[in-house]
Amino acid sequence: MSFDLLLGDVRSLKEKRSVVRPIVAELYRKYAVSVAEVGDQDLYRRAEIGLAAVSGDTGHLADVLDRCERWVAARPEVELLSVRRRYHGDDD
Repeated sequence: MSFDLLLGDVRSLKEKRSVVRPIVAELYRKYAVSVAEVGDQDLYRRAEIGLAAVSGDTGHLADVLDRCERWVAARPEVELLSVRRRYHGDDD
């Protein structure tokens, strides 16, 4: 899953880090997923966060991803522009 985010009143890459790092850390801590900033590192008002999770149960995986998406969408310091999901299975 990846999130395309527009950051609020951010005027430098240092300020961007102070917004993005807590989001990444909380997703990791709260939902036990692998997560990192994966794109738009040179743009200070945009961020792309990538998230990965593994589960033997598709329903559980969809629930975790739904909760992550709702949590990011509720963050007041960012605007969620788009979300992309891709599932991989045994046939891939």
